[in-house]
Amino acid sequence: MPTFGKLPPQALEFEESLLGSLLLVKGSMTYVVGVIKPDSFYKDSHQKIYQALLNLFTKSQPTDSVSVAQELRTMGELEIAGGSYYLIELSEKANSSYSIEHYAQIIEQKFMQREMIRVATESISAAYEDTTDVFDLIEAHQSEVFKIGAANYSKGISKIDEVIARRLKEYETKPIDGLTGIGSGFKSIDRITSGWQNSDLIIIAARPAMGKTAFVIQTAKLAALRYGTKVGVFSLEMSEDQLADRLISSETGIYQDRIQRKDLSEDDFKILHSKLQGLISSGIYIDDSPGMRIMELKAKARRLKEQHGIGLIVVDYLQLLKGTKDAKGNREQEISEISRELKIIAKDLNIPVIALSQLSRAVENRPGDKRPMLSDLRESGSIEQDADKVIFLYRPEYYGYSEDENGRSTAGICEAIFAKNRNGICGTAVLNFNGALMKFLDLEDVNVDIPNGFVKMQSVRNWNEPEKEDVF
Repeated sequence: MPTFGKLPPQALEFEESLLGSLLLVKGSMTYVVGVIKPDSFYKDSHQKIYQALLNLFTKSQPTDSVSVAQELRTMGELEIAGGSYYLIELSEKANSSYSIEHYAQIIEQKFMQREMIRVATESISAAYEDTTDVFDLIEAHQSEVFKIGAANYSKGISKIDEVIARRLKEYETKPIDGLTGIGSGFKSIDRITSGWQNSDLIIIAARPAMGKTAFVIQTAKLAALRYGTKVGVFSLEMSEDQLADRLISSETGIYQDRIQRKDLSEDDFKILHSKLQGLISSGIYIDDSPGMRIMELKAKARRLKEQHGIGLIVVDYLQLLKGTKDAKGNREQEISEISRELKIIAKDLNIPVIALSQLSRAVENRPGDKRPMLSDLRESGSIEQDADKVIFLYRPEYYGYSEDENGRSTAGICEAIFAKNRNGICGTAVLNFNGALMKFLDLEDVNVDIPNGFVKMQSVRNWNEPEKEDVF
């Protein structure tokens, strides 16, 4: 690996002191397992010695110099590692046990620097080749850089008293409008969720033409305008111009078809200029890159969090994302990877992630009631497991139902069916949908006679409890 005439980053003195301490101090391996790996060491002999230490630790055997020498002999690498005498030399270089974690962190940081040099060098070399696809190269480079950080990220262990003390302090903060998360903008939904919660993966699923994109764009807009939340929108289906048209129509009340035809009067332009200032100054960031891979989205989400402090991510929609090339054409495996990574993004960035999802055609072929079920999710198993909330959007009039079971008109009615709610109850919130504006409203805001915007609430099994087939 070219190093431009420079010695690769290393910390041999720390490697020697750390290994000496691990050989001398009983129980010291517990402080470094999970922090460093054999490859973290620069010197080849040190890698082999640490591997021997790991082997003994895994077998719950002593990790003194005599035991390590015997393990290296069994591995056939004692002489390559420097022999028994070198192990004694290392023991003499042992430092205070209080330095073990500090030394391990320094060694790992040097390893990460070397990995960055390796990835950058490989990318530079590939960039000179005429046969290299530049977009594949960029994706591969971003993925490798992300792996360096992700593989070495550890949140650490928290003692319960610290967690409870922090939570008690948070309980003292009174929620705004009764919300503990980011408001959806719809009272009937917020009564169920208390707002979109940090680290949650929320799946909004529906058949085509139900209004799921309109719903998620509107909730993103309301989060930005009402609650000051900065929102990252990854649109793999619609262009940024199309999204802007929808946002403008929803905010101004000018029908979307007129905006698209540019059939606007002077009064319309006055409305546009007077009502769009809030939207213009809001923190909504749109990425409409087509064919995006999940690792690329992950890298972009991290940058949005670091550079702009986003508090909510919207993905439209899940099935248009691509997994890594490791999936090898297995779509179910690819979707499993994508849903799992979306949940990791939500947890790592500690923000809600809302992803739209398609439903299978089984809904259309089902006789009678067309309300979706969890089994209707396309490639459903992993999505259902990874999601904290699964919300189905269902409009009865789409299927020709003009009245509900109580004889009430279904015109403009959209049910938001909570089929899964990991930390709460399941139920159905009812909204009004205006197709011309592609806009949703609470029913109480349009004077429809359904108390509190609900048709039903129900208890379900606790989703924190594993199902019988789950294996841990």
